[in-house]
Amino acid sequence: QVQLVESGGGLVQAGGSLRLSCVASGSSFSINTMGWFRQAPGKLRLAVATITSAGSTNYADSVKGRFAISRDNANNTVYLQMNSLKPEDTAVYYCHTIRGGYDYWGQGTQVTVSS
Repeated sequence: QVQLVESGGGLVQAGGSLRLSCVASGSSFSINTMGWFRQAPGKLRLAVATITSAGSTNYADSVKGRFAISRDNANNTVYLQMNSLKPEDTAVYYCHTIRGGYDYWGQGTQVTVSS
């Protein structure tokens, strides 16, 4: 079993920054690829950024150059630094991993960017 708990969402003006955190329970955190997804109202849940156990990262085109994913294996935590936020970044952000062939999701944290 894996539990993922996100924090750090909130309301911010366009151009501002937020940092999301996701703490994972259980062992073997360091070997898992971790990801952040987001879902806006009425839209599909889409990948925003992923980071492998070796630290390789991948980003959606819409956030490249503005968002940065990182991880702290010692504390079982993955972060998403979001800069230059835009109103279209407004969504619920979810932490995600796969372990033993199962998908695990956090409860989500709301990010709202006002114009």
